[in-house]
Amino acid sequence: MLADNMVTIFSKIVSGEIPCYKVAEDDRFLAFLDINPLSKGHTLVIPKIETDYIFDINDNDYQAFFLFAKRVAKAIDRVVPSTKIGIAVIGLEVAHAHIHLVPQQNMGTLNFANPKLKFSTEEFNQIATEIGAAF
Repeated sequence: MLADNMVTIFSKIVSGEIPCYKVAEDDRFLAFLDINPLSKGHTLVIPKIETDYIFDINDNDYQAFFLFAKRVAKAIDRVVPSTKIGIAVIGLEVAHAHIHLVPQQNMGTLNFANPKLKFSTEEFNQIATEIGAAF
């Protein structure tokens, strides 16, 4: 974990300091809706232990991280109509390893330069609840 003054927004979400639209959680990982989504159901999956660079995660946790993300992706796929669930690891916007799971309709869906969608609090809650139930 980084020094307190360097704690990421994701660590604040894990600690409950900042609310999120939680989709799934276990003792090591958390999945929640991206509040600036590229598509309906765009979900972020994070390890609860703050690690900046995804490839610095130890091998066992790395494998478990991706298996958790796979389960979340399958839940999204059951709830949100899409061609496939895309995956992106960019790692520059928040210094806390995270996986983007994005329901795709076409190749352009995963373009992070695209305008972000807007949903109401009620819509975010509904989406999170539906995916969570499918998890």
